[in-house]
Amino acid sequence: MIKATLTGQRLVALCVLGWVVVNYPVLSVFDTARAWFGIPSLYLYVFGVWAAVIALMAWIIER
Repeated sequence: MIKATLTGQRLVALCVLGWVVVNYPVLSVFDTARAWFGIPSLYLYVFGVWAAVIALMAWIIER
């Protein structure tokens, strides 16, 4: 019972963290004209954060 509660709390914290890092103030930092390997930095940031949140969610649930 305690492990399920802790897992739920971690998932909620991860959701809040994911929401914060793709919200306006942080997202505007990566909204530049730079491109890495031909891909705009904003796209790399958004998809990188998205993949990291999914990986962390899987790690939390499997743990």
